[in-house]
Amino acid sequence: QVQLVESGGGLVQAGGSLRLSCTASGRTFSSYAMGWFRQAPGKERGFVAYISFGGRSTRYTDSVKGRFTISRDNAMNTVYLQMNSLKPEDTAVYYCAAARVIGGTEEYDYDYWGQGTQVTVSS
Repeated sequence: QVQLVESGGGLVQAGGSLRLSCTASGRTFSSYAMGWFRQAPGKERGFVAYISFGGRSTRYTDSVKGRFTISRDNAMNTVYLQMNSLKPEDTAVYYCAAARVIGGTEEYDYDYWGQGTQVTVSS
């Protein structure tokens, strides 16, 4: 069992930056692929970024490429999402997720979820 706790959300002006953190409980964090998803008001939750268990492989949804960076520190049991050049359309609740096997871009690829952290980007 893995428990995930996100932090770092908040209110920022367009063009600003935020760094989200997701800290996991347990000793086997390094064996999980990790992902970030987001859900905007009135929309379904969707994929944002993925990182493999070793950190060598990453993937991003097209709308955040070049602006967001996912990374992980296995010694700290933490995955990060650095968000730069934020836009109002990035406003959403951001969730981190852990996958026991490979992970991917779909919700069903993941086994554990955090409670979410709100990111609001003002114009």
